[in-house]
Amino acid sequence: MNEVRVKYLKTLSQTFPTLETAACEAINLRAILGLPKGTEQYVSDLHGAFRSFDHTLRNASGVVAYKVDQAFGMTLCADERAALCMLVYYPEQKMRIIFHAMPEVAARDDWLAVNIYRLVMVARLAASKYTRSKVTKALPKQFSYMINELIHEQEDSSDKRTYYTSIIREAIDLGQGASLLVALCRLIQRLAVDHLHVLGDVYDRGSMAHRIMDTLMHFHSIDVAWGNHDMLWMGAAAGSLACICNVLRISLRYNNLDTIENGYGISLLPLATFAMETYADDPCELFIPKSDKTNRKLVAQMHKAVSIMQFKVESSLIDRNPSFGMAGRQSLRMVDWENYTITIDGQTYPLKDKVWPTVDPANPTALSEAEIKVLQRLRYSFQSSSALQEHIRFLFQVGSIYLVKNGDLLFHGCIPVDANGEFTTNNIFGKPLAGVSQLDAFDKAARDGYFLPEITPIELAAHEGQGQSDPYARKQFGCDCMWYLWAGPVSPLFGRSKMATFERYFLEDKIQWKEQGNAYYKLREDEEFVKKVLAEFDADVTHGHIINGHVPVRAKDGEMPVKANGRLIAIDGGYCEAYQGETGTAGYTLINDSHGLWLAIHKPFLSRHHAVDTNEDMVTELKIIEKWSHRLRVAETDIGVRLKERVQDLKDLMDAYRAGDLAEGTYLV
Repeated sequence: MNEVRVKYLKTLSQTFPTLETAACEAINLRAILGLPKGTEQYVSDLHGAFRSFDHTLRNASGVVAYKVDQAFGMTLCADERAALCMLVYYPEQKMRIIFHAMPEVAARDDWLAVNIYRLVMVARLAASKYTRSKVTKALPKQFSYMINELIHEQEDSSDKRTYYTSIIREAIDLGQGASLLVALCRLIQRLAVDHLHVLGDVYDRGSMAHRIMDTLMHFHSIDVAWGNHDMLWMGAAAGSLACICNVLRISLRYNNLDTIENGYGISLLPLATFAMETYADDPCELFIPKSDKTNRKLVAQMHKAVSIMQFKVESSLIDRNPSFGMAGRQSLRMVDWENYTITIDGQTYPLKDKVWPTVDPANPTALSEAEIKVLQRLRYSFQSSSALQEHIRFLFQVGSIYLVKNGDLLFHGCIPVDANGEFTTNNIFGKPLAGVSQLDAFDKAARDGYFLPEITPIELAAHEGQGQSDPYARKQFGCDCMWYLWAGPVSPLFGRSKMATFERYFLEDKIQWKEQGNAYYKLREDEEFVKKVLAEFDADVTHGHIINGHVPVRAKDGEMPVKANGRLIAIDGGYCEAYQGETGTAGYTLINDSHGLWLAIHKPFLSRHHAVDTNEDMVTELKIIEKWSHRLRVAETDIGVRLKERVQDLKDLMDAYRAGDLAEGTYLV
């Protein structure tokens, strides 16, 4: 046994100081390996739509309704089962409505008794594939013993039935019936999904991305594959001016400033003051926000001001990164400022706006002194927002550009390829990279951009010639890469040839609006191509899947979310209302349980009030798209691999105790 292994076993012996304790833990872990695998839920493209997302968590993409059907499909009618489901989702709200129409205490108590009993039946099903210890950890302390008794009690005798009934009645008589009911509902929600996968774009035009982030931070088990909108906010939090301008422009475009101002406490007063003064006589017609909220004129002025700043700082970013290959996106330098026209690909187009007070035709990408001051204050506000920084650190903690889980490959956008399906090479990182190595390099650059410390110009001067400026250069490059991941032509998060922001604002001809999608989106229909991508990322080529979002599935045009003979599933959640008219649905979510893969097809979520009043859910159908050949166990998952390694470690520790290589109880701290 080598020295490193002995040192590790000594550390392990501090937790398991005797042969007996090590053996007991090994037995427990091997028992867990035989349990059915936990249920995984996949969601994507939340776009700040907190209410819809919150409902998806509460109904577990139809899993709760499935459990209710299992328990009461033969004894309750469809309307009663729908009402029970909505009680699980919104217990306080449902009880408030029901009790308002039921003033008699005796009637309320009877209703509580009946529904607590029903919820216990559902909770038993939800808890059946978890250890008692895991279920107990999910319970509120005040009801831990009581609920444990109820959901693990098997009513196989009259004495047991009497005991079971007495627990419920005693809780109601002592005024704790409603609290017990709520606790059972929360438990069912908690056990319905063992792990949540978020495939990107928590942020975008929606007004409550911060509420979604708060919810994700409190979810019991989660991972995130970053989306392009997430990366924009991550770059803004790191201090990238290009990312900050884009975040503000999008928020102002849709007049949704709740996340910025209320969620993160970022003051837009410097921008508002500058915009009112600079564009006082400009109607800013091209920048009128999409929303009909108040202050539309001021928002339009701010929208225009930050958009012009965006084009300027992006141009500077492109200048310092020639390897990005984006010189053609420096639109301000391509404008004929005498005639207010722009020439693209040999074709000249007139600009729809001729009011550019902050642009110097001799140096159109230079920021004015006033713009510099505004951007400095905005940058400080983004970097000083404790709530924003907490959320972004969490995204880095649980997230990455791609994930390989249980043999499946998860990512938000695409894997850049050419028309022949060959992985696209770029030289952004000083050497040609493609496929998995390219994505790994982007992941590392984003982390450098956020986590490397700021270095001031004074510090740089002090270390000049000593090679100490490298962290600053890496941080700047990392921040620039975060913007590239938002808009770059070989970005795996963006997946298009260009971000046609300038063209969409200022050109009438929609030909130049087109953003050509990467060849990946056509090739992903082909099973052999999907297998090639799985192999590149060391996922399971035989049984694995690609699961990704980013591009809405246009179901009304006949497009299907399941592609490549079932090997790829596109699950843009459709939470963004703007896309629902184009797609014909409110998108999809995915469930992966011990029986198979289930696709949840959604319809628009109108409101919590509507759902509670009508018992109408947003899942229209939960259909199995792949059934496993046998019921999968924990042993067949990534968690199972880690548990098996732990069992082997414990066996080695036990062998060391038996052989006398380690003495029991010696290494306690």
